[in-house]
Amino acid sequence: MSQALTFSDACPAYAPFFSTMGCAAATVFACFGAAYGTAKSGVGISVMGVMKPDLIMKCIIPVIMAGIIGIYGLIVSVICSGGIKARMLLSDAFIHLACGLSVGLAGLAAGVAIGIVGDAGVRGTAQQPKLYVGMILILIFAEVLGLYGLIVALILNTKAQNDDKLC
Repeated sequence: MSQALTFSDACPAYAPFFSTMGCAAATVFACFGAAYGTAKSGVGISVMGVMKPDLIMKCIIPVIMAGIIGIYGLIVSVICSGGIKARMLLSDAFIHLACGLSVGLAGLAAGVAIGIVGDAGVRGTAQQPKLYVGMILILIFAEVLGLYGLIVALILNTKAQNDDKLC
């Protein structure tokens, strides 16, 4: 025997929509950033590989760092999806949306930064190998922007009550 769902102002029927949009935003925006960073850095590596093919494996770091941005979005999406229920507080749903936007948009920005720095950095490293350490440092600072979004999303998610008794 199934129990009929009851909804209130605090737990409207459309609340799970915002949670799922948070999960989608986390994955989509973070992967857009990762894809842009990978593509832009990959172009730089290809151009650099024509001049100095022995440096290709050394200069693959920007592509790896861009891929990590996508993982941040996936982590938050999986964590937030665990809190989605048929009846849930609207405040929890908005928290999940904020989590997704936080990590997603931070990941998008970090991916763009990694792509631009990676492209110019590997091309510059081909001409002057002393630039390699500087490129890595700048890439670390670009990567940490995505990490900030992940940290904010995880802190926000702890504020969700996820309590069935409140609905």
